[in-house]
Amino acid sequence: MNLHGVAAIYKFEMARTFRTLAQSLATPVISTSLYFIVFGAAIGSRLPPIEGVPYGAFIVPGLVLLSILMESVSNASFGIYLPKFAGTIGEILSAPLSAFELVLGYIGAAVTKSLMVAAVTLVVARLFVPYHIDHPVIALAFLLMIAVSFCLFGFLVGLVAKSFDQLQTVPLLILSPLGFLGGSFYTIDMLPEPWATIAMANPIVYLVSAFRWSFYGISDVSVGVSLAATAGFLALCSSILAWVFKTGWRLKA
Repeated sequence: MNLHGVAAIYKFEMARTFRTLAQSLATPVISTSLYFIVFGAAIGSRLPPIEGVPYGAFIVPGLVLLSILMESVSNASFGIYLPKFAGTIGEILSAPLSAFELVLGYIGAAVTKSLMVAAVTLVVARLFVPYHIDHPVIALAFLLMIAVSFCLFGFLVGLVAKSFDQLQTVPLLILSPLGFLGGSFYTIDMLPEPWATIAMANPIVYLVSAFRWSFYGISDVSVGVSLAATAGFLALCSSILAWVFKTGWRLKA
């Protein structure tokens, strides 16, 4: 493996992040603070605990997951779209790097950025509500799996996008609504029928459910089903990306 090439891409992407570090971290800090002020303090203080967990603490896993989803897709899509926009994608593809090494450099940097945002979100959450993590190792492993899966998905979005506006279509028009309707702020049991059944078609429900289980041991869906769904999504994105590099679709056009 060409570790020097992978490291070069990784360092370049991380250097771009550190140049705008304040902006990259200020957004999740401000948004998370607002969520806890509105939902945790203003509304959450008037709501009863959900399965023994105070409402302010209950929404912590959902907020972390929302941050991960948005940041993973945005970082990975912008990372590959920028060389396409600048016209330097040809030089990158002609470098002595395999498709796996190329993706590893970009996805590795995007995952690192996403985990940084998740860490900041957890720190900010601690300032507002006391929460605990029953299974920290499982939580970290699941968070890493989600970050890798959606970074691969974001990489595909960056390949398909033809403008900067299109880069925001998936995060704003698809992921954001699915995230808010995926049980981040409530349990599926709180929904009346047929909405509870319809909600089970939302893939974000399975992610939030398993991640919340790693915190408090409660979930809407079986943890095994959630992990299988996440692994399936990871395999699907990996397969599509392998086909893209094999055929050159959206890369060599």
